[in-house]
Amino acid sequence: MNTKIIVALDVPTLEEAIALVEKLDEVSFWKVGLELFVSTGPKILEELKSRSKRIFLDLKFHDIPNTIAGACRVAALFGVDLLTIHAVSGRDTLKAATEAIQAGSASSGIKPPKLIAVSLLTSISSRQLAIDLKIPIELPEYVLEMALMAQEMGLDGAVCSPQEVAQLRDSCGSDFLLVCPGVRPTWAAIGDQKRVFTPAQALKAGADYLVIGRPITASADPQLAWKKVCDEIAAVV
Repeated sequence: MNTKIIVALDVPTLEEAIALVEKLDEVSFWKVGLELFVSTGPKILEELKSRSKRIFLDLKFHDIPNTIAGACRVAALFGVDLLTIHAVSGRDTLKAATEAIQAGSASSGIKPPKLIAVSLLTSISSRQLAIDLKIPIELPEYVLEMALMAQEMGLDGAVCSPQEVAQLRDSCGSDFLLVCPGVRPTWAAIGDQKRVFTPAQALKAGADYLVIGRPITASADPQLAWKKVCDEIAAVV
């Protein structure tokens, strides 16, 4: 069983999600994103936990400190393993989020999730960062600044493209979790991702977890696709 790969459960209904989980029984770690959570609410989390699966709740919170604190306090009660928040929310919000998670977990006795900062969406290119978002620094430097701010505010790690992993690993240390979407096997289409590596390249660069969705779940044969990904990284892990 490969514990480095988080498979993105990016489907619109509970029925489709359960069918995928049952088809890919060897997958131990699943990502639940906005589409599925909006559709099912906590029900999908209950289904995954009943099957002893680990859960990456990828809702990418982004709001004012008080609102995020409340959301994180509630999310901590779900018993998920990873939870995301946008680093661009700012220092006050990041600090409020970490404090709320600890408070929520302490009052409930539930192990707190690892809080992971989204440094920059992997669908955004250097050109878009500069021209569309008017950010005047280079993309790798921006991602590093977001990760360092998150680490300073007590977060457990960052989401980044695999192209920035080596730099973040050197700067943030070995205990800072690095979660990488934008991972595409050699045989898969890139899709809407802009900053991609193969699974083997991402792990060699220092990623802790790889988030892979469509190359597996949208495949004509998800089980075969899962096996191909596992085989591709077998020599690295």
